Amino acid sequence: CPTDRTADTPLLRGGTQPTHSLHTPLLTSSTSDMPYNTGWSVFPKEIAINMEKALGGGNLLEVVSVVRGTLKKASNAPVSIAVTGDSSNGMSSFINALHEEEDSAPTGVVRTTQIPTRAAIQSLENYMEEMKFSQYDLFIIIASEQFSMNLVKLAKTIQGLGKRFYVIWTKLDRDLSRSAFLEERLLKNIRENIRETLQKEEVCEPNIFLVSSLEPLLHDFPKLRGTLHRDISDIRYHGPLQSLSHTYEKAIKDKVTTCKGKIASKSFDTLGIWNADDLEESLMAYCLLFGVDDESLQQMAQSMGKPMEEYRAIMKSQDLYTILREDWPLSCMNCNIVSCLYSILRYIPLLGDFIFNSLRKWKHRHLLEIVAKDTRAILKKILRQSII
Repeated sequence: CPTDRTADTPLLRGGTQPTHSLHTPLLTSSTSDMPYNTGWSVFPKEIAINMEKALGGGNLLEVVSVVRGTLKKASNAPVSIAVTGDSSNGMSSFINALHEEEDSAPTGVVRTTQIPTRAAIQSLENYMEEMKFSQYDLFIIIASEQFSMNLVKLAKTIQGLGKRFYVIWTKLDRDLSRSAFLEERLLKNIRENIRETLQKEEVCEPNIFLVSSLEPLLHDFPKLRGTLHRDISDIRYHGPLQSLSHTYEKAIKDKVTTCKGKIASKSFDTLGIWNADDLEESLMAYCLLFGVDDESLQQMAQSMGKPMEEYRAIMKSQDLYTILREDWPLSCMNCNIVSCLYSILRYIPLLGDFIFNSLRKWKHRHLLEIVAKDTRAILKKILRQSII
């Protein structure tokens, strides 16, 4: 059974520490009617379909619309935060201080519901199973006076779940009033003790915040609020961004496969190419197919509120000169000597025709891959810039 903490327990004393009962987590989340969850274990099918359709048609303007709509909905997704720790550690005061200024409270941390706490919890394992720890996105571990072994085990389990967690040391005002150390020395001692205690159990160092619930504008409270804002945003967007990335990667891969099939069958006209030996014409056709031609880029950049050059600058396929300057295999294949050799090979029966067609197909496949790679780079930039 858990043992009670005595009044003369020193601040973060060394050695084996007693275990204490843990508070039931406080579920903190925003409310939303949107059918999205922070994990996005099920990505809405219509979004994937719309994304694939837009990319299939080379319509980057529509891609931007899909991305923005998706991330806007994700910005309203609830984030579940468990606030837990040893008994009598100032948890309620901390929660109240965090919500004291409504405008500064992180989006998604709006309402707090406390489930009645049991008088004692026989085992940490039962506690975590009963509280369904896997449903939470982020954990805040509250501690004061000492960092107990219960909290160390809790941190290790959370780390095993692959979840984020903070360690919040509360009642700092009391510690400062009782300590003979200077403030800077005391704060350093507390941080080092927490780190060392966790490292002994092979727990990676989490974010550690030393706060006073009575003075939320001092010490690490402002830093905590800022970190919480960023992490909640990251949690909300992580799943959607991964799903959108997977969707556009698949759509581009499928389009490349289709185009390569047409190249293999020499159906260049279906790709908008009338002279397959003209690399400049071919490049323009492939850029148009993927929606990274100048006109499409201009429209997309305007909708993003960015200069077009910001996107063209990351493209290797912005023009044939740039490709031939930076891509030596294609440059070699397009040099005057090789071009003359092509002309000669074309008039050699069978073998010459086979070699000539094989080299032409290679050039087109290579050009296609360059354009596809540039498209991925632009889409990656769009996703990053679209986060609200």
